[in-house]
Amino acid sequence: MDLTDQIESNSLFELYKALNLSVSLFDLTEGFTIFNLNEVGFELPYKSASFRPNFFSFLFVKEGKGQYCIDEHVFEVEPHSIYFTNPSNYRTFSWQEIEDISLITFDETFLKQYIGEGVYTDFPFLLSEVVRPKVVTDNFFLETDSINQQILKEYRKNTSSRYKIIGHLLAVLLFKIKEHIWKDYNPIYEGNRSSQIVISFKRLLEQHYRDLNSGKIDTAFRVQDYANAQNLHPNYLSSVIKSKTGKNITTWIAEKTLAEARSLLQNASIPVKEITYKLGFTETAHFSNFFKKHEGISPIQYRKSHHL
Repeated sequence: MDLTDQIESNSLFELYKALNLSVSLFDLTEGFTIFNLNEVGFELPYKSASFRPNFFSFLFVKEGKGQYCIDEHVFEVEPHSIYFTNPSNYRTFSWQEIEDISLITFDETFLKQYIGEGVYTDFPFLLSEVVRPKVVTDNFFLETDSINQQILKEYRKNTSSRYKIIGHLLAVLLFKIKEHIWKDYNPIYEGNRSSQIVISFKRLLEQHYRDLNSGKIDTAFRVQDYANAQNLHPNYLSSVIKSKTGKNITTWIAEKTLAEARSLLQNASIPVKEITYKLGFTETAHFSNFFKKHEGISPIQYRKSHHL
């Protein structure tokens, strides 16, 4: 594959397929994966094409050496480092050595379904734009490694409750990482003015959909509303979001709406009509058309696929 190519990947599974890497370790029932990179079969040294993920990821590098590049930032990944990325910019990765490196990925739907609606309040670092890898103490790395092994054990079981258990264990892992690495972290103070605009937009997007879901408001924000919230011209806000994240602001809003819709549809007790209004649509037909356009199936079909 030409390394100048750019890959749009909605999941790690799609990314690995595009990169011609092994996908035998994946379970596709939920937006979550965990495995050791030494199981993938990378031909070292390895360098990926440029890709933009639609998932969060944590790398726990016990023994290995590589590099991640995001925009103009180049990060060296070394032994006993923990590296976090979120859905945002295009990036590349390369590996020189892979001995023992655990990778955990999850999407927003998984977070909301198995950890809770307040994930960004509990874990504000999930909103960060660019996070440098952290080399941690031996004791802390062993502590996280123990949790990772428990998660991996559950992931490889075929039980009805495994993702509920994984959700609880992932929450423990996130709290541990927050306390050890990002105890006083507030993403609003990160980076330059453009970075702060992006972070403020992400926070407002999250809060707005929480307010819609709870019934505090019943109208979905437009681009103009997000711009007004930061006293910006909508064209300027749109250009900043596009240049910093690689995605249009309308794409961000659509993806957020879809993530919330998928999460709500997995709760069979909530009627589709109620979900329609929770997400700011005026008619069920409008919501159904929107969902089918992006997901390829109707809300009812999606719900049935998760309640077989």
